[in-house]
Amino acid sequence: MRSTSRAGGLALLACLFLTGCSSVPLGRPEASPSGVAAPAVSASGAAGGARSIAVGAGPQKHYTVQQQHAAGSCHYRYEKGEPLEDPKCTPGAISPAVTQANVKSTICRKGGYTSGVRPSAYATGKEKRLNAASYGYTGSMGDAEYDHLISLQLGGDPNDYRNLWVEPADPGHKKGAGVNNKKDPVETKLHTAVCAGEVTLAQAQQAIVTDWTTALTTLGLH
Repeated sequence: MRSTSRAGGLALLACLFLTGCSSVPLGRPEASPSGVAAPAVSASGAAGGARSIAVGAGPQKHYTVQQQHAAGSCHYRYEKGEPLEDPKCTPGAISPAVTQANVKSTICRKGGYTSGVRPSAYATGKEKRLNAASYGYTGSMGDAEYDHLISLQLGGDPNDYRNLWVEPADPGHKKGAGVNNKKDPVETKLHTAVCAGEVTLAQAQQAIVTDWTTALTTLGLH
């Protein structure tokens, strides 16, 4: 028995070394659509700086439906009644196509940027239903937004599962009134500040993945 176990262990090591064998737990998303873990960078742009944010695949010509976390495995947090994402399920992801050096020609350009990179409703509609199950969301889908944690106008990755979550309606929201939440104005103010040079792209991204309800205060914006 010992010799058999040893042979099996050697075979497994050989597999890992020679072919890069890997496994993905059932019900969990792969590290990236290619099966290769996406790199992470410091949102401060320096080693040992602020929290690292993953880099997604960026804009695609054709978006595919992304695998989501297992049903019920993600949990909302609340800050003064406002819903926040589960950082383990939705830590955020940025697009490699948007950098501080090119904001003027991407997110800040006249004519807009987001419409050209936004995934189709075909993909996001299916993802939204799957993600709602991940978070255990049972409310009206029409009142919930399938939200980019780091918005597209802040260089968030368009379709990385780590950057999207079903955001419930704000407290006091009238049922059936459609999507209307307080996170959207925060994203717009951060975008304006980045394009005006008041804060860096990395600072805005870091602030919103940390806590969108305090992002403006953290950066001294109003």
